[in-house]
Amino acid sequence: MPTAIQHRPEQQRFEATADGGRGRLDYRSSPGVLRLVHTEVDPALEGHGVAAQLVRAALDHARAQGLKVDPACEYARSYMERHPETLALHV
Repeated sequence: MPTAIQHRPEQQRFEATADGGRGRLDYRSSPGVLRLVHTEVDPALEGHGVAAQLVRAALDHARAQGLKVDPACEYARSYMERHPETLALHV
């Protein structure tokens, strides 16, 4: 399932669209830290990796900007625990 991810910094959010459904990852930024606060995916897209793609996009953004990540969102925290290569980003 092709998924389009867009970063919307004015809304402090990453958005996903796929097969007519939507997902989002909301964040808050502070100096040097990107705090991932909420991940939500339409029920029709659950189980298709959309939430993982959103978290991966946020982590890639943090890495590119030299930011640390505070995974306050349970899904983002779980994702980082399952992907040890991301733990260097953890606050």
